[in-house]
Amino acid sequence: MRILAIDPGTVRLGLALSDPSGTIAQPLSVLARRSEPEDLKALTELVERHEVAMIVIGLPRLMDGRLDAAAQQAQAFGAQVARATGRPVAYWDERLTSVAAERYLIEQGKRRNKRRQEIDRMAATLLLQGYLDYRAGRGPGG
Repeated sequence: MRILAIDPGTVRLGLALSDPSGTIAQPLSVLARRSEPEDLKALTELVERHEVAMIVIGLPRLMDGRLDAAAQQAQAFGAQVARATGRPVAYWDERLTSVAAERYLIEQGKRRNKRRQEIDRMAATLLLQGYLDYRAGRGPGG
């Protein structure tokens, strides 16, 4: 069962996909946001093409765990994705995934302009791997 992770941003959507067994997260792509209908159409096509059974949306919590306006926007977006794709949507705490992704890319020697292009994809991958590990009983809760 493949799981798609979406790291929602206002400019881009970072995407990651699990392997068919739902064990390992792999970076997929970055989708430049256009309009809501175009974004949902592109995501629906990805879900069909990759035979995605479930979608995980990054939920940006504040450091104290509270939900703010960005988290509410992510939840509203997730509800739209669920309606458009017909797939169940779960939410996963994405605190620090962008920071961890940037650190990883710096360690890999990626230049700043390249990092901007890859950070959303890597953040989605880290978010998905955290979710997969939690489901398998290998990681902390989200």
